[in-house]
Amino acid sequence: MIYLVEDDNSIRELVIYTLQTTGFPAKGFACAADFWEEMKKELPSLVLLDIMLPDEDGLSILRKIRESSQTARLPVMMVTAKGTEYDKVLGLDSGADDYIPKPFGMMELVSRVRALLRRAEPEKKSGVHELGPIVVDSVKHTVKVNGEPVTLTFKEFELLCYLMENEGIVLTRDQLLSKIWGYDFDGETRTVDVHIRTLRQKLGTASNYIETIRGVGYKMEEIG
Repeated sequence: MIYLVEDDNSIRELVIYTLQTTGFPAKGFACAADFWEEMKKELPSLVLLDIMLPDEDGLSILRKIRESSQTARLPVMMVTAKGTEYDKVLGLDSGADDYIPKPFGMMELVSRVRALLRRAEPEKKSGVHELGPIVVDSVKHTVKVNGEPVTLTFKEFELLCYLMENEGIVLTRDQLLSKIWGYDFDGETRTVDVHIRTLRQKLGTASNYIETIRGVGYKMEEIG
């Protein structure tokens, strides 16, 4: 998922449409407040950030992203009308990974997005995820609980990986359904509940690491 923070409605709609039609799920936000609210629900794979916003400027948003351990490595591209060398250097020095000034071509933007996601990919996929007694190796496709192997179906494995990759974040049933089963899946959110139930059964003593958030969805986090 790619997030775009841009207060110009026409630009925001065009960029989101272009990203979606080129294979990138994307959401747009007209102000920082809406962006931060969505960040509590789901972390994106990349942020496109305008500098001039009505409630909080893009550089302030960027600094907050870099200051949080949860988002410190999140790829960020500045997309802004401020195109002077000073503004570009300021953005990059503040932690931006790339900078594209307006006006820009949509295909150039898509190309830069692809390049930025490729550069971020090795760090995002370390292969091994650990949470308490649960160890998941996404490369070897193995799961262990307290050192003992656990056999999961493909969907159960994907579901566990996604929950662990988003440790501490509440994921809605719709988010899980879209991510694991795809946007074109004809099933209902109960599919998620059924898979969570069987996943908990197979995790045994570690089942309580999957927490149900009533009326919303699920999350995994360290039990303290």
